[in-house]
Amino acid sequence: MIDLYSAATPNGHKVSIALEELALPYTLHTLELQQNTQKEPWFLAINPNGRIPAIVDRAEDNFAVFESGAILLYLAEKTGRLMPADFKGRSLVLQWLMFQMGGIGPMMGQANVFFRYFPEKIQPAIDRYQGETRRLFRVLDTRLREHEYLAGAYSIADIANWAWVRTHNWSGVPIDDLPHLKRWVDAIRARPAVQQGILMPPSQRDLSAADAEKFALGARSMLETGQSRTV
Repeated sequence: MIDLYSAATPNGHKVSIALEELALPYTLHTLELQQNTQKEPWFLAINPNGRIPAIVDRAEDNFAVFESGAILLYLAEKTGRLMPADFKGRSLVLQWLMFQMGGIGPMMGQANVFFRYFPEKIQPAIDRYQGETRRLFRVLDTRLREHEYLAGAYSIADIANWAWVRTHNWSGVPIDDLPHLKRWVDAIRARPAVQQGILMPPSQRDLSAADAEKFALGARSMLETGQSRTV
């Protein structure tokens, strides 16, 4: 059994989707980020960085893993699934996983901050991060023009990137003119394990307009008080 400590964010959903795809039994513990639960001593003992997600694998002497990309790698290697066994295939998956960790996630995260959460609309910052997100989306669209998935078969690289790209409207970046990316987004969304994974816990980006604004106000309050969170 695995304990998953998470919240309704793209990084959190990366792990819940993977757990659902792998059919691994787990218990979800939803952290109240606006109450700064992730900074409490008991959680810092699991993740010294005080961020979600994190897991504790009870079957492996309560082994703790933090950082969403590291968790995906741990789960893939633990099960021998969602990751090719051959050297080059594994490298391809890691390349596209790092593409998300170093590009898609940080750029969309900053787009969210300035487009959704920051109290002042600083247009140059919005343009900067939406523009870079858009450029990265074009990289994905080009890759997907001739590949069904990012690294051959469906893998943790697809899960990691999809969990962020699916929230493109929240970042204010449309994908209607990126047909290959849109095809990929829709195809992965149709997977039953993915549909279940984004309910663990339910995504804030799929809320009604009023509830979404309430969520954004809460995130804005956290920014103003200097609290650290995963967006």
